[in-house]
Amino acid sequence: MANLLVWADLPVRDMARARAFYAKLLGTPVDEIPGQEGKVALLMPPGTGDAMDAAVDLAADGITEPSTTHGPVIYLSANGDIDGMLERAVEAGGRIHAPKQDFGQLGGWLAWIVDTEGNLVGLQQPSDG
Repeated sequence: MANLLVWADLPVRDMARARAFYAKLLGTPVDEIPGQEGKVALLMPPGTGDAMDAAVDLAADGITEPSTTHGPVIYLSANGDIDGMLERAVEAGGRIHAPKQDFGQLGGWLAWIVDTEGNLVGLQQPSDG
């Protein structure tokens, strides 16, 4: 089994607002997936244009609701810029839930933000990044 996680949804209430937030956070356009009637947009890692090992999308499907207290937490790669991502999250209308902290023996840094939709999202930066 190459990858355990193959897809994750971040529920959104306002697709345009969520797309703008994640475009600012990630520094890359967040485009809607054609044929999905504006209900799905794909987060692509900065600098790539091809498929991810584990895709994360914004889903305005009404099946799930944004939450900071229920369900799993999705962690996005900070790509060596966790401090910048925290700043951009606030600039884009989100808030810092927990500031950057040492990840201990596993190495690197973790932080948590709340996006404009009310989702708790983790940020992760390895020690070497």
